[in-house]
Order: sequence, then C-alpha cells, then structure tokens
Amino acid sequence: MNREMDAMANNGPMLNAYPDSIGGALEDIVWFLKQPELKNAFSSFYILPSIFNTDLDRGFSVIDYSLNELYVKNDELKALEELNIDLKLDFILNHASVLSKQFQDILRHGENSKYKDFFINWNKFWEGHGKMTEEGYIQPYPELIKNMFFRKSGLPILMVRMPDGTNVPYWNTFYQEIQYPNVDAQDIMRVTNIQYTSAEALAKIVNASIKDGKKVSEIPFGIYEKYKKEVIELLESNRKYLGQMDLNIKSPLVWEFYDETLKTLAGYGAKIVRLDAFAYAPKEVGEKNFLNEPGTWEVLEKVKGLADKYNLTLLPEIHASYEAKTYEHLAQKGYMTYDFFLPGLIIDALESKNGELLASWALELQEKEIHVVNMLGCHDGIPLLDLKGMIPEERIDVLMNTIVDRNGYIKNLHGQKNVYYQVNATYYSALGEDDKKMLLARALQIFMPGKPQVWYLDLFAGKNDIEGMKRAGAGGHKEINRTNLTKEQIKEKMKTDVVQKQISMLNFRATFPAFSFDSHMEVKSDKQKLNFIWEKDGYTAYLKADLNIVSLQMAGEDKEGNCIFNLSI
Repeated sequence: MNREMDAMANNGPMLNAYPDSIGGALEDIVWFLKQPELKNAFSSFYILPSIFNTDLDRGFSVIDYSLNELYVKNDELKALEELNIDLKLDFILNHASVLSKQFQDILRHGENSKYKDFFINWNKFWEGHGKMTEEGYIQPYPELIKNMFFRKSGLPILMVRMPDGTNVPYWNTFYQEIQYPNVDAQDIMRVTNIQYTSAEALAKIVNASIKDGKKVSEIPFGIYEKYKKEVIELLESNRKYLGQMDLNIKSPLVWEFYDETLKTLAGYGAKIVRLDAFAYAPKEVGEKNFLNEPGTWEVLEKVKGLADKYNLTLLPEIHASYEAKTYEHLAQKGYMTYDFFLPGLIIDALESKNGELLASWALELQEKEIHVVNMLGCHDGIPLLDLKGMIPEERIDVLMNTIVDRNGYIKNLHGQKNVYYQVNATYYSALGEDDKKMLLARALQIFMPGKPQVWYLDLFAGKNDIEGMKRAGAGGHKEINRTNLTKEQIKEKMKTDVVQKQISMLNFRATFPAFSFDSHMEVKSDKQKLNFIWEKDGYTAYLKADLNIVSLQMAGEDKEGNCIFNLSI
C-alpha cells in the first residue's frame, strides 16, 4: 500500500461497539459489517474491552487479555481482517482486576508473593508522609493531598486481608466491591461453642445485615454479643473482592506485563491502542494524582517504545479543558489524540444556530497538524467540561441543561456536577431525537479533520435507555447509552432514512480520495451556514450546511469535475 492510500485508510471511519452490542456476540457484528450497504463504510473497529477476560465496569476491569469466550472467537478476528478492517483495542494502563493472577497471588502468599510490589501498597507509598490510623491505613498529611484529584469520596484504598490475618490497604482509584458470603449455622458452630438453634438464629441476623449493606462492625449481635469476635473473624477471613487495583509502574514486572499485553493486542489485529486512564498511572507524594508532570510524559514515551516494536499507534485518553492545551501538547509529541471538544461543539452549533466556533476549531486542527479521532457519542457520556476556555461557561451550562431536559443524566462527582466532565445521553436524544439534526451532526463530523469514530447506537438513532439505566442500579448511569440491539432490530432500523443516509455518508467518507490526513481543507462560516471543501489529487468533496433550517448538501467531484456523489436533506 502506497503512502497516500495508507493515509486514506488510516483516517477512514471507525465503528465503535462492545462485542455484544449487536446480536449478543462479535459474530453478529461481523454479520452486520458484511451487509452489502456496509461494504466500504468502515476501515477500523474499536471493540470495547469486554472482548477480554474482565469483570467490573463493562470491560474496564481486566483480569487478563485473553479473549472473552462468551463473545469472541478467533474466527471473527480473522473475518474482520478479511474485510480489511483493522482494530482499535484498549490497554488499561493504570489498573488491573483484583481477580488478576497477580493480585490473587498476593492474596494467597502475602509478602512472599512474587507480585507483592506489582500493585501499590498504600502504606508503603505514604510511609513517613502521614499518620497511621486505628483502621490500619496511613492518613497522608493534609498539605500533601490538598491538590490531589480523587475519582470518589474518601481515600482511594481497598483494605485487603493477607494470609496472616492482617489488613493491608492497596491503592484503588476506580471501582471496588467487597462481598461477604452467607454463613449458616454450621459455619458459626465451627468457630464458637454456640448451640445449633442459636447458631441458626445468629446466621439469619448476620446474613440479613450484610444483605442490607451494613458494615460487619454494624451487625446487631444483641444477645449473641459474646460470639461477636469469632463471627466477625469468620466473615473477614472469607471476604471476597471485586475492583480495579492501581499498578505500580516502578515495578519491573509491571513493564514486563505492559510489553506482553501490547504484543497480545497486536496479535489480535490491533493497529491503534487506546491508553485508558493512563494519566492516573504516575504517582508521587504531593503531586495532583492526574496528569503529573513530567511523569505522565515519561511513562507515555516508555510505553511508546514498547508499542513501536509491534507497529502500534498509541491513542492516549486524557480529558482536559481546552484552555489546558493538553491536546496540543500530545500532538507536538507526535501522538494522535481524541477530539473530545467536537461532540459539544456540534450540539452548541445546532442549538445556537452558529457554526463559527466549529469552523475555528477545524482550522486550528489543520493549521497545527493535530491528528485526532473524533466522535459524536461513545460508551461514556458526552464530554462538555472539556470545552472550558473554548466557549463561555454559561454556554456549557446551557448545553448541560438542554441535554438533561431531554432526559440526559449528570453524575455529581463528590456532590459537585461542575467537576464532572460528562452528561450521559445518546447523541440522538441529546439532539432532541430529531432525524435532520442527527444527519447534519454526522455530516459535520465526517467533514471535520480526523478519523471519525461512530458509536453503533448513534448510527441507529438510539434513544435514551432510561429503563436500562434503572436496571443497572447505583453507578449504572452510563447504561443510558449502551442498549444492546438484536439482529431483528438492526434489520428494521436499516430500512429507515436516518440510518440509510448515515451509511451513505460513511461510504463516501471511507472511499472518496479527497479525504486523508494530508488533504487540503477549507471551511467558512457566516454563523448560520458552514461550508467545507476537501481537496486531494484533483478530487473535491463539498459540504454546505445550514444550521438555521437544518439542511445539508454533500457532494463529491472527480478530476474531470463530474459529480460522483450527491446527498441532500
């Protein structure tokens, strides 16, 4: 493949889905991609990490990087390769599951484990920088953590029971869950001298308390108080965990693991590796715990050295405000980056009927040669606080309120919505479930610089799944935009105009020679109207968008000036 063809392929549209998003397994997504209408629409596929052996957080808590046998077979990966579709896969740099072989070895062998330094022992990390508490963890001095960013309230630790009965705190930035198995009368009799009928009654009290979410120390023993110590020991010695434990990047074994993982991903057909939550990985006493400098960039360069061995392109995932210029810093270092500004900018343009900011951003990307993966919706929420410094904060509030009024959801992080960067909603619902707005948003996305990433639910004009969010319970807000679709639903949706026109646009974007990372692009705006022109090797692509009446005209001309594609709404 020559350089020009390679450039065009590399910035072609990319499907984004979980392996079970369509039909229930990856083979059903392969079936979808083999439909005649989709023959050329996608050159890449970002499969979310439930493709691996995982537990929590719908894939982002990885036990190991073997394929999830419930969803994936090697045959499907070969089929994607035959369709000339390469992969973007996740590498969870900051953490691994409690159920990983490394952490389980620690639980079995404690300080004798080969992997005792693979994860971050909180007390070792903070030794000499805080005071030991009665609960057995060090409380860092206030001046050392006042500027630290934590993803949840309280300290980011999980107390883990060692084989010798001691409890050790491990650094745990994201999810955690502690489970206590039910006990029965015989369990209690084994550790006390209690009579059977009393043991039955006590077991009911214990199990009911745990089911109600009480801490072990809060169980009301009442007349059985004299058995409290033995029963609590019984419970604690049998507790189980789920969670994402932070890796210790100062351990050589962690870097061996990184190398092995990147090699595995390349073997699956990955060309792009998304570095999830990597900016949390470098940790130092007194630092802010996110995007530490220079540690973040040192780690990134070291990972790049490993990735280069396997011809992998790294896509670091960092949410940061526009005014922080982190996107520009990544580009200057030679990395692709996410365009987390585009989703909000397009909604803002459509709602305000003003495309000037969108045009300005397109020109900045081109002038500064910033290569991005752009998107509308994704598996997370719609990022809006990233726009700080690009648009006034009162306009960000308007966008948030607009999406919430359309049944979107804002998670209040630590009780403050203004420190959380996402609104959870499908992009279609965020646009008021308006087909014309959805089509115009897609057209604007594919004419913006970058590699367009297409969330499967956006393609099918998916609506907010309020019931799915409720079923997921506490912490399940993201399920509003993760509805799995059956093959029958896909067949019906493929007949709709909003889906057919999006597919037609994507085929044009994927195959028309005017689009590549080294094309010439022009964009002009007079507030309500946006005009894009892309040119390369004599081919020209046009988009004329009217934000006021929500209309578009998209066309492509060959070297002789013949119109070989035309679409209007």
